[in-house]
Amino acid sequence: MLRRRMQQFTGRLALRRQFHSTTLRRREPFDPANVERAEDEVDVCIVGAGPAGLSAAIRLKQLEQEKGKEIRVVVLEKGPEVGSHILSGAVIEPTALNELLPQWKDRSGHPLTQPTTSSSMRFLTQSSSFPIPHPPQMSNKGNYIVSLSRFTAWLGEIAEEMGVEVYPGFAGASLVYSEDGKSVLGVRTNEVGLDRQRRMKDNFEPGMEFRAKVTLLAEGAHGSLTKDVVQRFNLREGKELQTYGIGLKEVWRVDPEKYDAGKVVHTMGWPLTSDLYGGGWVYHMADGMISLGLVIGLDYRNPYLSPYRELQRMKHHPWFRDLLSGNSTRLAYGGRTLNEGGYQSIPKLFFPGGALIGCSAGVVNVPKIKGTHNAMKTGMLAAETAFESVTEERVTEEGVADMSGYEEAFKSSWVHKELWEVRNIRPSFNTALGIWGGMMYSGVDSLLVKGRVPWTLKHHGSDAAQTGKAQDFKPIDYPPFEAPLSTDLMTSVSLTGTNHAEDQPVHLLVRKPEEQTEEDTRRTEHVKRNVEEFGGLLGRACPAGVYEYVDAEGGSNAEGGSWNGKKLVINSQNCIHCKLCDIKVPTQDIQWSVPEGGGGPKYNLT
Repeated sequence: MLRRRMQQFTGRLALRRQFHSTTLRRREPFDPANVERAEDEVDVCIVGAGPAGLSAAIRLKQLEQEKGKEIRVVVLEKGPEVGSHILSGAVIEPTALNELLPQWKDRSGHPLTQPTTSSSMRFLTQSSSFPIPHPPQMSNKGNYIVSLSRFTAWLGEIAEEMGVEVYPGFAGASLVYSEDGKSVLGVRTNEVGLDRQRRMKDNFEPGMEFRAKVTLLAEGAHGSLTKDVVQRFNLREGKELQTYGIGLKEVWRVDPEKYDAGKVVHTMGWPLTSDLYGGGWVYHMADGMISLGLVIGLDYRNPYLSPYRELQRMKHHPWFRDLLSGNSTRLAYGGRTLNEGGYQSIPKLFFPGGALIGCSAGVVNVPKIKGTHNAMKTGMLAAETAFESVTEERVTEEGVADMSGYEEAFKSSWVHKELWEVRNIRPSFNTALGIWGGMMYSGVDSLLVKGRVPWTLKHHGSDAAQTGKAQDFKPIDYPPFEAPLSTDLMTSVSLTGTNHAEDQPVHLLVRKPEEQTEEDTRRTEHVKRNVEEFGGLLGRACPAGVYEYVDAEGGSNAEGGSWNGKKLVINSQNCIHCKLCDIKVPTQDIQWSVPEGGGGPKYNLT
């Protein structure tokens, strides 16, 4: 059955490809109102083949086998392969995996081959380091150090074995709504084969519509479809705004004398100042490799801060310099934003026709520095509600299933309990005492009260609003690079495997959804405010060198989206899909959308 459906599906694509390649004589402008789209009817459509989405898909097929009721499940993945867009520090707590696949250890080829052997925490000053108490929630006993990319690819193989239809290279570009806009009817993939002017090339293929009774959004942090439904259905009513951090990571193969399989080390302090939330890590993976990285809260105030340069500077510390000395080689680099809002920022989890799971819901346990187990469990809970609603035909007139039971299941789960207990730890670092106040509060909360207090601390609002004016700060004097220990940004970006077709619509737009002004006008205002007030923040903040504020031709009299002799250049081909720009830009006018399916980074070691 699955093979026949796959053959039918790819056959339709081939026919459309043949039609467009033989009938298009010149590049016609694309008019979405006059395009004929292929449609496919499914029971559950999942956007995102990460741990949450694949756990949901696997659980649905398990229920199909248990109950004897067939259910069609489709997973859409914007990466060219399952796992290619997945980045994480990657120490996995196997709680949810043990529930989903109790016999996973008996499966040949599973990637959880390196158990943790020790956990410690160190505080760094500029020239020294010393051990500090390890919070109990950061214990890693029984956990595994893995490549999350490989772990996800392994889950994808299991899902396909069970009959899930997984389509890599298909980006969920928009949602299909009912005529009254009150229900989600499915997902529309993006067009393939448009040039930068949105004209149809010879290989043009219109996006498909997957009509579904249930649509599960598993896009990861700050997904574009998730943003849409949260706003449309007011899912954050009574909730705190989500807050974020940016995580930058490298994978090294270190000298055998420096390698200690299974060792986990977290760091606090230098290079971050006392007003910044964040810290570093080193995980000794299997096969002589280590993962190292730095997370910085995106509520940072100094617009001159560069997360990438902070990571490179961190490696200059004597402790890191020694670790990476000898016969050591850097293999990979990557970056991704992480949810940091915790319990307070979890929105309403369901909407008419679907639900939010995993990091789309924001279920990262920030003090534990883990979220994969929670993401997987939310996928399983949503799957159980979806299966029951679909098979018992609890659907509306529009044909979409009732997912309200998922919210109640979540509130009764261990994920809810875990996040409730640590809800006050992250916001405690926003006090006037900064990192020291947060550390003191966290110690008391973790060791004694475990969240059993009558208050819930609030966050500070959006991360973008926390950005200070350039006039109130001094530029940061970062040390020069010391290759191969530290390198310029473009050398690192070359290690991400990032690739986007050059001649495709730019997926990073200067636009506020409510504005209808011309592109040049929008860009002029963007450049004026971001250069004049915030020192061109995105030119330093982006961990892939996508944004540059450069001299415009014609100097101060230049036109066409420039201001005072400066213009914005967007190198969208460099984009590693981290979403920082959409979150942090003070003017909130960068809109990230999915590029043509199959583009972006290719993380296979991370």
